[in-house]
Amino acid sequence: MPKSRWSFPERIFFAAAVVVGVVLLWQLTEVLVLVFGAIVIATVVRGLARRLERWLGLSTHAAGIAGTLSIMGVLGLAIWLVGGALTHQVDQLRQSIPDAWNAASAWLESRPLGRQFLQVIEDAGQSGLSGARLAGVAGTALGAVGTGVLMLIVGVYLALDPALYRQGVLNLTPPGCRSRLANALEASGHGLSRWLLGQAASMVFLGSSTALGLWVLDVPLAMVLGFVTGLLAFVPFFGSIAAGALATLLGFTAGPEKALHVALLFLALQQVEDYLLQPIVQRWAVAIPPVLTMLSALIFGILFGIVGIVFATPMMVVVMIMVRKLYVEDVLEAR
Repeated sequence: MPKSRWSFPERIFFAAAVVVGVVLLWQLTEVLVLVFGAIVIATVVRGLARRLERWLGLSTHAAGIAGTLSIMGVLGLAIWLVGGALTHQVDQLRQSIPDAWNAASAWLESRPLGRQFLQVIEDAGQSGLSGARLAGVAGTALGAVGTGVLMLIVGVYLALDPALYRQGVLNLTPPGCRSRLANALEASGHGLSRWLLGQAASMVFLGSSTALGLWVLDVPLAMVLGFVTGLLAFVPFFGSIAAGALATLLGFTAGPEKALHVALLFLALQQVEDYLLQPIVQRWAVAIPPVLTMLSALIFGILFGIVGIVFATPMMVVVMIMVRKLYVEDVLEAR
């Protein structure tokens, strides 16, 4: 049996360092989520910047600046084209929700199971709408806005010079491990980039098809509901449920039958995405089993809160690739 290269005190020190590192990371969960969100933003910018490097022969830094300005320009153009109509519909949506809830409540009141459902909601509202809780919700919302802005700024800086920060991470590891870790980081970035591109296609499909379907059904505020559905599609599992519930609630303003049609529309679109679009996307990008997608939302939601749920799937993508590269291939298959 080969003798270990590490002495007993060195192994004790390494074990203690691992424990301290885990405890420190646990205390800095919000920072970890912020950094990962910045990495996602940087991945989007770098995806465009790499193409600008090839097409225009720009340097990495210049391509990062050009990619950032291009994305900002596209977003600005989209806001200029549809921002006014979308803002108007958002305001109408805010005003329509109370009427939609009253209509839905009246329909539920006429059914025994519906009355029990309303009672559960009423009890939850009475126990959770205190002034302190509302103040906490407001504080959380403001904190989320600040975190999003900081995430965007850090992501842009990461995209401008990614090699500098990657080399900094590699310098913190033993020299013998740097090559394998560099390969794992490269594979993770490539997989995350492909997953984001596939997810963008899925979001565009769900948003546009929802808006078109609601317009055909003559449901009010079809454009804003399609926009919200496309955004929420980034959140695994729970996003589609939230979007469908909101649209179905708005359908009650035109009657229970219209709400049923809306619910069936969302159910049909979800089946198309799950059994047609996602298999195609995952065959090209990263295949994540549905059970892992749901478990990732639960696990990262418990660890990091709401932001963890939002970034659950891309986190799982990175975890899967890192485990495969650093453990399965380097440890299990090597043996």
